[in-house]
Amino acid sequence: MQKQYIRITKEFRFEMAHALFCHQGLCKNIHGHSYTLAVTVKGIPIDDESRSDNGMLMDFGELKTIVNAQIVNIFDHALVLHKSVSKNLLKELNANFEKIIIVDYHPTSENLLIDYVNRIQDKLPGSVKLHNLQLRETATCLAEWHASDN
Repeated sequence: MQKQYIRITKEFRFEMAHALFCHQGLCKNIHGHSYTLAVTVKGIPIDDESRSDNGMLMDFGELKTIVNAQIVNIFDHALVLHKSVSKNLLKELNANFEKIIIVDYHPTSENLLIDYVNRIQDKLPGSVKLHNLQLRETATCLAEWHASDN
């Protein structure tokens, strides 16, 4: 059979809160979303009869393990804030909540995607490349990252 590139996609769901302190609208307040992250990878399926994953680009379970370890387990039910958060607020939040993540970027969907790309890309098997990520923040809003654009 002729070798051809294939893309596979796995979706992940998690809950996360954030605040965009720099924003002029309602999003400057702490609020949460039910996120859906779609991870698409591409490559040529394995052609080796001796392997149990023969015919697969990669096992969906392996992709799930990578994304859960690098993103979902970290960000699910977390509050993500920019490093400019006041020390007093941060002290109060840490005294009352378990998962506070401070990041160097404003935690918009766009910036979260860039972070997620960096967390996933080097963890994939060598023959598999990250093709695109889609982060759905609400039922009607999403951000996308495509390798071909970068």
